Amino acid sequence: MTKHASITVLTKRYNELIRITDEVEEALRGSGIKDGLVAVITQHTTTGIAVNESLECLESDLEAFLERLVPEDLPYSHARILPSYGSTAGNPTGHLKSHLTGYSALFPLVGGRMLRGSAQDIYFCEFDGPALRTINVVITGD
Repeated sequence: MTKHASITVLTKRYNELIRITDEVEEALRGSGIKDGLVAVITQHTTTGIAVNESLECLESDLEAFLERLVPEDLPYSHARILPSYGSTAGNPTGHLKSHLTGYSALFPLVGGRMLRGSAQDIYFCEFDGPALRTINVVITGD
């Protein structure tokens, strides 16, 4: 059996890490599935899904690290008018940061519980906000 849920997030900042562990757990509880897999997948190419410890100091370190890796002021090829797109593509850093974080996370589901490490939380990563965003949660199993 497979169940699908979606989480909608209205981000507030251009770059933002939002803890969505509770929302994913809520989708899992509503599924009725006890054993299988839980996939968390963003629908957007300038966002990411990450798994890490939920500490404000770590969140700020991650944001600073990504900023050092992908600074806003470089001459990116993507930051120009794209005829096929019809406008200026002003979000090259969002695409690159998304590429680094990845767009999904996968967890085993055993006895109705998502198996995560004691310090593992699920984050939605916004790299081109503020925007209304959708995250898919797919639960498959018995």
